[in-house]
Amino acid sequence: MLNILFSKSSYRIIRIIIGGIFIYSGLVKISDLSAFVSVIHAFGLVPVGELRAIAAIVISLAEIIAGIGLIFDIKGSLALIFSMLTLFMIVLIYGIKMGFDIDCGCFGSDDPVGAAFHGLRSSLVRDLIFISAVIYLYICRKINRFKPVSIVGYWKQFAFKK
Repeated sequence: MLNILFSKSSYRIIRIIIGGIFIYSGLVKISDLSAFVSVIHAFGLVPVGELRAIAAIVISLAEIIAGIGLIFDIKGSLALIFSMLTLFMIVLIYGIKMGFDIDCGCFGSDDPVGAAFHGLRSSLVRDLIFISAVIYLYICRKINRFKPVSIVGYWKQFAFKK
């Protein structure tokens, strides 16, 4: 049973799912940047309007890049996703402590889960599930000695050799 649970196939499937979720989330945010800037403003953590727009762009692009990196198992992408999830959870806990009744902005303004529950607690639970999947990937790497590839390693695979 443990062989299946920590197999290369399970590792790959979870990587693709988490990577795909991050790519989707980043694309949705960047496609409606003004809505995401509004969410950042609602949390009140970024005081200056121009910085909110920069934060929205950086977060969206980081999600897309990390998601692509995780799908291709590029070194550093899992750590970036873990870091972002940790940051998102800290912000969600802050919002819950402050009593905010806002959407987290995780999947854009058309997020059906956000519209249905419109609260930060459900988003925190979702992020806990995601971070559990990330921890699973770290455990899988350790047990099976999987080594993520560097970007240079990918470049060498596709570079033309003389």
